[in-house]
Amino acid sequence: MPNIETQTNQDLNLANSTVTPSRRFCIAPMLDWTDRFYRRFARELSQHTWLYTEMVNTGAIIHGDPMRHLRFDPSENPIALQLGGSNAADLAHCAKVAEQWGYNEVNLNVGCPSERVQSGSFGACLMLEPDLVSDAVKAMRDACSIDVTVKHRIGIDQIEDYSFVRDFVGHVADAGCSTFIVHARNAILKGLSPKENRDIPPLKYAYAYQLKQDFPALEIIINGGITTIADSQMHLQHVDGVMLGREAYHNPWILSEVDAAIYGAPHVETTRRAVMEDLRGFVDAELAAGTPLRYVARHILGLYQGRPGARHWRRMLSDAALLKNADWRLIEEALNIVESRQD
Repeated sequence: MPNIETQTNQDLNLANSTVTPSRRFCIAPMLDWTDRFYRRFARELSQHTWLYTEMVNTGAIIHGDPMRHLRFDPSENPIALQLGGSNAADLAHCAKVAEQWGYNEVNLNVGCPSERVQSGSFGACLMLEPDLVSDAVKAMRDACSIDVTVKHRIGIDQIEDYSFVRDFVGHVADAGCSTFIVHARNAILKGLSPKENRDIPPLKYAYAYQLKQDFPALEIIINGGITTIADSQMHLQHVDGVMLGREAYHNPWILSEVDAAIYGAPHVETTRRAVMEDLRGFVDAELAAGTPLRYVARHILGLYQGRPGARHWRRMLSDAALLKNADWRLIEEALNIVESRQD
């Protein structure tokens, strides 16, 4: 590996020397959203939340630019790499690479319903091929020592009987997978867009609960439609973990409650300004390396969601003219304006 990767791994091994939190609370992998800039911001709000990358196609790692797809800041731990693919050998290779880079987990996407991933024979359509998923899981486990997990739906198209997802989980568990992230909706492969697939198929949380009852030794994490800490605590009475998606992105301040409410850590009083000030070192380093401020700014637009001045915050940090050649002073100006409008 190049020297920069070796140094990254040394830093990550140091970061991993502490006890890794459980997956009681996770942020879902979201394409174009959970990149390294968002994840670094999220880590300032919660030290224990598990973070997931965007889905990365195996081909992008094997034939593309690993630094672009795999780079992350050591503080992001615990962190999982989500892979898209169906070739067992390719997935095994990428799982080994994930371990070398310092990831805590490698997750196989068996839930994405878009036609683009269907044409590549991965994503949700793999639920129809449990033998293929099992072979992939076994190959990945043989290639690395970090956790290999699977994220999936509860059914495909008109297949809605609980026995379908029960049999899928049981089959893949036999290959050595012990953690399943259950998006508690069907995937409609034809007729619905990925966005519609996140809202239209009805949620069936009872299916995830039943999986935990039927497979008590497995770690079952529930995903889909969860928007509050109270919702999360309710689900945790039935399953081992919860995964939030869009709410954690659009209203990131919810993450500031996670460590105390979900993990039982001492409550730490903080402010939105303090969070941004803690992020400043990362932002300044990125700017010095030539990263445009907009790469960070687009992920912090929801910081003041529901608060006075939120509109001004969003407007300033999404204005292309203001962002051009901007540095930390733009964020500082936005903070001052927003806080002048607080009660």
